[in-house]
Amino acid sequence: MELNDFLITPAEAAIRRGPHDSIVMSSRVRLARNLRTGAFPGWAKKPERIQILDEIRPAVEGLPEMDGCFSGSMDSLSALDKQILVERHLISREHAAKNAGSGLVLNREESLCVMINEEDHLRMQALRPGLQIKEAWLAIDRVDTELEARLKFAFDNDLGYLTACPTNIGTGIRVSAMLHLPGLVLAEQINPIIQSVNKLGLAVRGLYGEGTEALGNVFQVSNQMTLGEAETAIVERLNKVLLQIIEHEQNSRIKLIETKPKSVYNHIGRAYGILANAHSISSKETMNLLSLMRLGVDLEMFPGVNRSLTDELFIITQPAHLQKSHAEKLSPEERDLLRADMLRERLKSIGRPVTPPVTPSAN
Repeated sequence: MELNDFLITPAEAAIRRGPHDSIVMSSRVRLARNLRTGAFPGWAKKPERIQILDEIRPAVEGLPEMDGCFSGSMDSLSALDKQILVERHLISREHAAKNAGSGLVLNREESLCVMINEEDHLRMQALRPGLQIKEAWLAIDRVDTELEARLKFAFDNDLGYLTACPTNIGTGIRVSAMLHLPGLVLAEQINPIIQSVNKLGLAVRGLYGEGTEALGNVFQVSNQMTLGEAETAIVERLNKVLLQIIEHEQNSRIKLIETKPKSVYNHIGRAYGILANAHSISSKETMNLLSLMRLGVDLEMFPGVNRSLTDELFIITQPAHLQKSHAEKLSPEERDLLRADMLRERLKSIGRPVTPPVTPSAN
């Protein structure tokens, strides 16, 4: 099966809902595991990586949760398909660079994804819309238990699960959430929040993880260390911090509307004006402007418009998704032209934002 035929459409992805999803776009829990035998992927030669892939893939494919899954080796996927998976946050940028000896197993709902021979033999992750890290943890914990009955994991009685990166040793868990925080950015409160989160031992990264910028005012918050703390404690601690960030973002939006309504309207109105009228626009500018329009939708400045519109546009205006809809190879300049055409077409029936804005809801 071709990956393009398997993936759910961007429109379907955009309508998925969860708690606090106006701020928490998605929740993820990832577990890193390695087999007891065989060198870690970074040290293994190609034949050994292929052998490990051949051992792991059938075990993952046979899980009840993976019924009807997509399964493939990375060398069977085109560079465009890999980039689409990155843009959907289903695989890491590092895994997209892998070829023979690495693989991917993805369930039909795109809520479970297992990367094979990324940095570790297994990087299994559960994804949920909105603030659902507890639900994501329960889902991936079941998968971990089922796989441990089929595969022999590298485990030390003192250290816990052994991983390629020392920061993952122990539980091997990485709990994260993708947050849309335009209120804190506009209020110039995002840096103090990031500093406070860092002091709690958590990491704040950009849209595509470590080393990337926060395009579209989207930030990833996750735990950093996994050794010496139980998985449930890590999940609970991060959940409490996320609830506090949500409250700060809600308060920032309310305060901005109360104290600087014209400034907020100016930002959102300008964003709408460019998106709806530009004839050439980059991916980066699009994401930053769509962030402001998404805020406007949440503040009910666009009556009758659902947030799923901006969330879908977040996906389909990214380079690989844009390229996928065209057979010929597009240059960056051509993509900028086509992106603008798409935005004008999709937004032509959307009226200008209304003023004055209303007080945002708590969700």
